Amino acid sequence: MTADPSRARGPVHAGWLAALCLCLAGAAHAAGPQDPAALQAHAERFLKTQTVGLPGKVTIQVTPPRSALPACSALDAFQPAGSRGIGKLTVGVRCLAPSQWTVYLPAQVRVMGPYVVTRQALPANHVLTAADLALREGDLGSLPADIVADADAMVGYRTVSGLAAGAPLRGATLRAPLAVKQGQVTRLVLTGPGFSVQSHGQALANAGRGDQVRVKTRSGQVVSGVAHDGQQVVVAF
Repeated sequence: MTADPSRARGPVHAGWLAALCLCLAGAAHAAGPQDPAALQAHAERFLKTQTVGLPGKVTIQVTPPRSALPACSALDAFQPAGSRGIGKLTVGVRCLAPSQWTVYLPAQVRVMGPYVVTRQALPANHVLTAADLALREGDLGSLPADIVADADAMVGYRTVSGLAAGAPLRGATLRAPLAVKQGQVTRLVLTGPGFSVQSHGQALANAGRGDQVRVKTRSGQVVSGVAHDGQQVVVAF
């Protein structure tokens, strides 16, 4: 009796169909949606590396995405150009493979640390002393980016405008101490590759530390250099 060919192929055919179904199921699973918690964790790890070395206690909170995204096997986190590293910010996460997409997640980086405030109201053009300043603890991320954290370094600076009592001290509200005064004799240090020469001249304007200032030499030549403490101007060639 001749065997029925369709029956002979039955078990093999059924096994092949089962294997195919398993492969399709695995492919469907691999191409499923990206786990939002994994994106959140990846962004948080990135921000932790960015905040290493900051003073004070750092806490990080990232909001996971609300929309579904394709599953990703290669994630890369980044911060948009020009964004601040603490406070309320946005962190980007891009997928490199198997597909390419980018999502931006809201985040907040809190840094609890010390900052400088005024002890009492101060008038404009006031020269700061140690008695004018105090330290306060707070979230640095909620304060302006130019907040001052070192009180001792600000002694001798001048206020640009009047400041209220308890006001956070900002770099924009201060003027560096005068290192060079207009009309006074200034020590010139002329430096270049392999040489350094000292001379004297007359400052043509007031200048704080690190400011550019013009100086008239004894020969009448006008040179420009960087002001340093002690009526000194460094001219680099």
